[in-house]
Amino acid sequence: MAKTATDYFVAGRRLGLWVFVLAATATSFSGWTFMGHPGLIYRDGFQYAYASFYAITIPFTGVMFLKRQWILGKRFGYVTPGEMLADYFKGDGVRILTVVIALCFSIPYLGLQLAASGKLFNVLSDGLFTVTAGTWVLAAVVLVYVASGGLRAVAYVDTLQCILLAFGIVAVGFIAYDLVGGWTELNKGLANVAKVKGAKWGFTQDGYSSYLAIPGVIQFTAGLGKETPVGGLWTGVMVLTYMFALMGIHSAPAFTMWAFGNADPRPFAPQQVWASSFGIGLILFFFTAAQGMGAHLLGANPAVNAAGVNIANVLPESIGKGGQGNLVPFYINTIGDAAPWFVGLLAVCALAAMQSTGAAYMSTAGGMLTRDLYKKYLNPKASHATQKLFGRMGVAFIVFSALLVATYSKDALVLLGGLAVAFGFQMWVPLMSVCYFPFFTRQGVTLGMAAGIVAVMLTESIGVKLFGDALPWGRWPWTMHSAFWGMFFNLGTAIIVSAMTQNASDRAHRQKYHDFLAQHAGLPASKQGLKPVAWAITLAWLFFGIGPGAVIGNDIFGSPNDYSTWTFGIPSIWAWQILFWALGVGMMWFLAYKMEMSTIPDKEIVALTDDIGDTQRA
Repeated sequence: MAKTATDYFVAGRRLGLWVFVLAATATSFSGWTFMGHPGLIYRDGFQYAYASFYAITIPFTGVMFLKRQWILGKRFGYVTPGEMLADYFKGDGVRILTVVIALCFSIPYLGLQLAASGKLFNVLSDGLFTVTAGTWVLAAVVLVYVASGGLRAVAYVDTLQCILLAFGIVAVGFIAYDLVGGWTELNKGLANVAKVKGAKWGFTQDGYSSYLAIPGVIQFTAGLGKETPVGGLWTGVMVLTYMFALMGIHSAPAFTMWAFGNADPRPFAPQQVWASSFGIGLILFFFTAAQGMGAHLLGANPAVNAAGVNIANVLPESIGKGGQGNLVPFYINTIGDAAPWFVGLLAVCALAAMQSTGAAYMSTAGGMLTRDLYKKYLNPKASHATQKLFGRMGVAFIVFSALLVATYSKDALVLLGGLAVAFGFQMWVPLMSVCYFPFFTRQGVTLGMAAGIVAVMLTESIGVKLFGDALPWGRWPWTMHSAFWGMFFNLGTAIIVSAMTQNASDRAHRQKYHDFLAQHAGLPASKQGLKPVAWAITLAWLFFGIGPGAVIGNDIFGSPNDYSTWTFGIPSIWAWQILFWALGVGMMWFLAYKMEMSTIPDKEIVALTDDIGDTQRA
């Protein structure tokens, strides 16, 4: 079906509504959501379960940028974000940095998915498949369909994979509820777990189990590797800045190409509000939480077993030593004798979850290598057939790079994996520039992105590994994620340099884009008064839901240590998370629909170019 390069790289700008809704959701919530997230909830407790709010913060980035990027892509025929940014800033520095970020995001992110799939093969086959064999088999399958069909193939396959992803998480959640005896028994058991010494982070300064409380607003520690936080890592600011990092998924270059692939913005709002915020949020807060916390009562926690308050011993104590990816395969194995066919189905669901994200990043990164490097610098007049060929070669390069890292350097995979989403978040500055703020200059954004990339590396595992004691702050200093430190230096540099490099003609060029966006994406006069309301709702939700104010949730609905005080029969922190999940869905509806940030423009967008912008742009 892919007659032209546009057909191959952005599905001919004709993705269907439900194809995008389901495919973009599957891309956003990867095999990590299926495999790794429950294991970390088990390890760190409900303080880490605040990370489930990425069901809202990931599409929040989409609300901010996708519609406006689609308008520009439709108008000027852009295929990659690098083309859009190079046109807007009249320079190629941002284009190159965008490709760098795309590669630094795609290769380790894909490597992590493939490695997790190899581990799943290994556990479910009782060692028949080695981890490496499973990794390479899955990679070969994904490579074939992605290289063959481009973004359209990815989108169609992701549509089914989204359904499998959601079904699988819910099914494993029901397995956990069944094993612990249901909702009530789970919560009574958690009340007993709260009194047991032996949690990874011990007790908070308030005397609460770190499983059922966050350790405060902030801890001025030097960072992991230098100091151990008291009562846990997941302070209010750590949760907030970790959510910043995960916002990097929708601001990563791949999602710009997803935006360009749509016929119109009609699918954006239902994907952001209903599929992601409501649907995936519901699954994470009720079913993934049960998987993680239920494991303490099912034999996985040696301290709970020793205290005699576990309900069963169906999970091995070794889970905590094997990494967070081990928990879900063992849950699946508990039904092996009773329903082996169901084990097979859940294995397919898990593999679908891992493929869904990796495939999208393979396809889009291959497109950027072709359009932003090969076509721009080596063969400006490349034919459609040549571009598709190099696109396929780009996909193969991404896959083999990810495989080599995943197979031969587990340390490198972990180090690079920590960079992926934090790098993606650094794209907020150029996207803010293009979509909202003509103040930022080419020099400011280019140097800002470079500063952000360096700051992320110096506050992540890779910096600690490379420089050791030469870095006095360790990883995530002051319990703040590297994404925040990257953005702090990125935005600060961009503002200062932009103020020093203003140029009237360049400013006038950028302003043309903003004038066009104001005509087609601006808020009607009748709704201008809602802007302060939107700001207030958003900032309040960020502060109390996933920020410093979240500490209120520790005991507002009862003391974590005393089951008799639990207002709703569940830990206060869990009730607070469910409450702010519901409020977050309302906030997303208000922004996407009421504020028209993800709705169809009133005026038709007239394209200035043929096909993929290979003619001179007006």
